[in-house]
Amino acid sequence: MYEYKYAAAKVGGTLGAREDHREIIDRAAAQGWRYVGYVPTRVVGYGALDKIDLIFEREI
Repeated sequence: MYEYKYAAAKVGGTLGAREDHREIIDRAAAQGWRYVGYVPTRVVGYGALDKIDLIFEREI
């Protein structure tokens, strides 16, 4: 069986892509979580992603 956790990350911005997602993934991996995907949570403009939830899992 697995447990899941979700972490919000901002994707876009006026200066282009952000790198916050890498820090979030690295931090979660250090705690034993495995990155499995993402879900868009906010879309703006012409379908551009603004915010996502990063999805992590680990065996319990």
